[in-house]
Amino acid sequence: MAEPATATQAAAPAVALLKDELDIVIPTIRNLDFLEMWRPFFQPYHLIIVQDGDPSKTIKVPEGFDYELYNRNDINRILGPKSSCISFKDSACRCFGYMVSKKKYIFTIDDDCFVAKDPSGKAINALEQHIKNLLSPSTPFFFNTLYDPFREGADFVRGYPFSLREGVPTAASHGLWLNIPDYDAPTQLVKPLERNTRYVDAVLTIPKGTLFPMCGMNLAFNRELIGPAMYFGLMGDGQPIGRYDDMWAGWCTKVICDHLGLGVKTGLPYIFHSKASNPFVNLRKEYKGIYWQEEIIPFFQQAVLPKDCTTVPKCYIELAKQVKEKLSKVDPYFDKLADAMVTWIEAWDELNPIGPVPNGKAA
Repeated sequence: MAEPATATQAAAPAVALLKDELDIVIPTIRNLDFLEMWRPFFQPYHLIIVQDGDPSKTIKVPEGFDYELYNRNDINRILGPKSSCISFKDSACRCFGYMVSKKKYIFTIDDDCFVAKDPSGKAINALEQHIKNLLSPSTPFFFNTLYDPFREGADFVRGYPFSLREGVPTAASHGLWLNIPDYDAPTQLVKPLERNTRYVDAVLTIPKGTLFPMCGMNLAFNRELIGPAMYFGLMGDGQPIGRYDDMWAGWCTKVICDHLGLGVKTGLPYIFHSKASNPFVNLRKEYKGIYWQEEIIPFFQQAVLPKDCTTVPKCYIELAKQVKEKLSKVDPYFDKLADAMVTWIEAWDELNPIGPVPNGKAA
């Protein structure tokens, strides 16, 4: 059975990569004792903690970490009426941290995720692997059968077009989990004791035109390249759906990355997911989404963005327009969500008044 690494196994890395260019975003409702295990890897970095739930509750953070903490009162104060686009009583609130960050890169992790061990027993520095994924190109236009050709010990295989070997900028790095898999409620109910013990030593680019179920508990991305697309939607309190926040962000992000010629990687790094959430509570949150996704996914598969959408905000506003036009018939919730998507971009632009970033190589 997979077990997390101990604090003594998690030795500090020789160099903290991108120390001044990356923020770690953590949504939470509880004291962050889990950071002790991550101290050797996280302490050199700045943390943005987004406190969900009761803002009067005090969240304790272990000493020695550089952090800023925002609760619901802070969100309301900073965004004013536009705070309506940030979910309440749901981990989707983490995207507020993406908005207020001023760094180029974001790593986000849940507070029930611990340091995993590789098959040799060595503690995995998940953040370091995410950074390696983000700093090396992606290859979305042609699949390499040795997976990521930019990893040590790999390369492009015979028959891979030389014209595509330069790759494109990597916008997002999607990590995986040992122990508790990221299952939906029906699968949890059918397989209550199932644990993931398979460590697959691979990173691959998700091909252009292929969607994927993005999990937000072990995720890193280039905020300058794709940040405005990483909106985790309207979930939780007062909404008819939950546990689809990261899925929604992933579908939007992938469509926009495909349009702009950017890459998304999945695979390493692994974290140790320690706690299975209640499948009956999850079912209550998910059940509408389980039905709706059969229409949502074809919508994203067929979504086409106009050529004049050359920046992420423009692409996202266009997607919001298409959501309103085509998904509102599924449920009135999508009309509300489309409006929130526009509000999110307006709020992002207010807090981040920067010119457009050059895109990747469209194909």
